[in-house]
Amino acid sequence: MNILLVKPHVSLAVARNLYSFLHLEPLELEIVAGGVDHRHEVRILDLTTERNPLQAFKQAIVQGKPGLIGFTGFSNQAGNVKKLAELAKTLLPEVRVVVGGLHATIIPADYGACPSIDWVVRGEGGTVMREIVASMEAGRVPPETERILHVGSSRFAGQAAQNPPSPPDKFDAMPAPRRALVDRSRYFCAWGGRPGERAATLFPRTARMQTSMGCPYRCSFCVVHYVCNGRYIPKSPEAVADEIASIPESHIYFVDDEMFIDAKRCDAIARELIRRGIRKRYISWARCDTICRHPETFALWKEAGLDLLYVGVESLDEQTLKNYNKRCDAETNRKAIAILREQGIALHAAIMIHPDFSKDDFLRLRETIALLNPCEFTFTVFSPPPGTPLWKEHRDRFICPDPYAFYDCMHTLLPTKLPLKAFYRYFSLLYLLSFRDNPWRRHRIRVPFRDMLRLFVSGARFGWSLRNMFKAYDRRYWMRSPAELLGPPSANASETAENAVTSYEGSAP
Repeated sequence: MNILLVKPHVSLAVARNLYSFLHLEPLELEIVAGGVDHRHEVRILDLTTERNPLQAFKQAIVQGKPGLIGFTGFSNQAGNVKKLAELAKTLLPEVRVVVGGLHATIIPADYGACPSIDWVVRGEGGTVMREIVASMEAGRVPPETERILHVGSSRFAGQAAQNPPSPPDKFDAMPAPRRALVDRSRYFCAWGGRPGERAATLFPRTARMQTSMGCPYRCSFCVVHYVCNGRYIPKSPEAVADEIASIPESHIYFVDDEMFIDAKRCDAIARELIRRGIRKRYISWARCDTICRHPETFALWKEAGLDLLYVGVESLDEQTLKNYNKRCDAETNRKAIAILREQGIALHAAIMIHPDFSKDDFLRLRETIALLNPCEFTFTVFSPPPGTPLWKEHRDRFICPDPYAFYDCMHTLLPTKLPLKAFYRYFSLLYLLSFRDNPWRRHRIRVPFRDMLRLFVSGARFGWSLRNMFKAYDRRYWMRSPAELLGPPSANASETAENAVTSYEGSAP
């Protein structure tokens, strides 16, 4: 059987421009492909790498004539998944279509009325795809289970209303990813490098890897605990080291929801890498409280090759952190930053902007930027995660016609206190201010001129798209006055903003 696995493209300009700095392989599809018997021909089509996604998709359908097409996708890709499924059925009516991924897991009902889709998969897809292919090969329809929902069936609606099925008990039971099915030259990450380093490129080929799934925390802006039912499922240290050794790239980006929660396991991985003499370079995510509890773990990982940590700082305001249910205070954030600096691990700070921010809130963030520099920054906008109680609570206040398409943590779903145009002007200025003192400049990293030019052009394009994000909304909306924009106040919104202002005034250096 010919099987086509598709990662859909994104439509919003900001999301597309982010690929200029970070573009990682479709690991989820590589794992799904790993669950298919090698007797079948499997092709992975990543439409995020295509200049003309629709043409590339049509060509793959017409030339490959697949018997089964599998889509993955986040919520902001759900609309494109539906359109591609419809196009596939138009070009090849007999093809079967299955949809999985995060959106299908948390909101399967969104695909439930799409006649171009046959089955919806919830949760881990590698082992499930094996079941689907085996059923099709035997001439049967895959049985409907908690993981496989038949579009249009009476059971679909009831199953879709339940929490996602629990993930596998052991991560090691998941299929090994078939990385050779993608063109690996297309995937990279802008790598800050080390002080004084002469780097061959600022954009090295970078592999994507996952060593665990799930997170035991319950941050209000995150959907991970809902998807994994609050569980944390690690891969064994030996299996992690084996996979790292098998990856052809020398740069690896760990995409775990929180890799370092189990410090003993991470220590064992680092020691195994050092023992085997595996010398590669790594980027990962970590919580500030984890860094403070286990500084020795990060020192060990620095020796193993850890270059940079993405850290969800979110805010240096106590009340804001409480409202986000971050379970981490501002002082812990500051201590974690100091630990990373002492150990020579670069920081990528993720700061969250609330739609209720005023002009003064934005201006006070300058002190936060100055405090954290030199580091890389990501600024996101607080948005209720799809499928969660917070989403249901606020859905009557959403300001965009298709909130799924706008859920990228950059476009606000909720009304802004400032006029939308002003909100995104200040939002884009945060990136400009943070870029002035970036690690590449401060650490005097020497890279080819063409890479610096590429970085400058990509940064300018990204900045321009940020400044003009308001244009993605209905013109009648972003021309309204601030009073009209606010609408019904959100719970604790005014209090949150007031506390944020007070705290920044008290903590600014």
